[in-house]
Order: sequence, then C-alpha cells, then structure tokens
Amino acid sequence: MFAVAVLVLVGVVAAWLLAMRRGAASAPALQSEGAPSERRWLVWGGLVLPSVSIAALVVFGSPAGLHQLPLPGGGRNAPAPLEIQAIGHQWWWELNYPGSGVTLRNEMRIPAGRPVDVLTGSADVIHSFWVPRLGGKLDAVPGRTFRVRLQADEPGVYRGQCAEFCGRDHAHMTMTVIAMEASEFDAWLASAASRPPVLAEAASQ
Repeated sequence: MFAVAVLVLVGVVAAWLLAMRRGAASAPALQSEGAPSERRWLVWGGLVLPSVSIAALVVFGSPAGLHQLPLPGGGRNAPAPLEIQAIGHQWWWELNYPGSGVTLRNEMRIPAGRPVDVLTGSADVIHSFWVPRLGGKLDAVPGRTFRVRLQADEPGVYRGQCAEFCGRDHAHMTMTVIAMEASEFDAWLASAASRPPVLAEAASQ
C-alpha cells in the first residue's frame, strides 16, 4: 500500500510539473481543445485511475488481513484458536484464560504460530484493545463482548495500548504481549494454573 501511495504521489507531482511547464501561454490552445479533452481527464484521471487503484489495494489487502478475522477452520492440521478474555478497567487490563483460572494484569502470554481470539469487554467505560503489530483494534464496551483475532508468527515481546480515550490515565493504559514457543507456553500455563490466582498474577509482573 505504501508503494502504491508513493506511485500515485509521483504521478500527481509529475502532472503538476507538466502543467506548470506548459504555463499560461498555452491556455488559449487548451481552451480551444474544448470539452472532449476535459472529459478525457475526468474519465481517466477521476474515474478509471482511482477505481483501478482501489480495486488493486482491496485484492492485495484482503488476503493480508484475513488472519485477523475470527473465521472457523483453517485446515485439518491447523491449531484451534486460543481464547483469552480481555477486560478493560480504568486504567489497566485484566487478562483471563478461561478454563485455567489464570488471570494476569497488563500482561498477555500467547503461543507463537497459533491464532488467539481475544474476547473484549469493559468493567467501566469504553476502552479499545489494540496490539498494533499483531492485529486490528476493537472496542471494549461495558455489557458487550466482541472478538478480535491476533497471531504472532514468531516469539517476541509486543506492546499493547488502549486506543480509546477513557479518562485521566488513558495514555498509561498499556500492556505487554509475550509470544512464546508453543511448548513453553503450555508449560507456563500449566504452572500458572497450579498456583493460587493472586500468585499467578504476581508472577506475571
């Protein structure tokens, strides 16, 4: 998309420079060409070029963002998505792992190479769950549950941020997302689930 934007910018600047070069001296000649010339600019520059550019971006961008949609399937050998509940508070994130009893504060651990469905919600006001390098953002609304899919292709540490102004300390409402090898994640989750909830939460900080 950046390459297409640069190409369009170069084309617009080139057309502008060409128009400037022709100058005012050629204005009578341009006027004498009449309406057909104006219609050609309108059709090709105002309709055809934008339509082709937008269609190309849609064709390219749709497969690139497909992994962010919580779609079923993905192949017989594809791992099932891991579900994590993210609840926004003023001004921190509560991350719950259903079925394990594990709760973390401002930290989310996920297995690399496996889709993760984050179920967003809020305990007070509207927040917005966002991990820019892993997927799209989704509002966390009181009384509602929304689903957004993330996936880290390799282990690493990623930053998450509330993207909806939610009060005084909104700018500091961040989280750390740690993507781990699948076996390492399974071992961590089993270990965290065997501890009391308070200890499991403290161990993440």
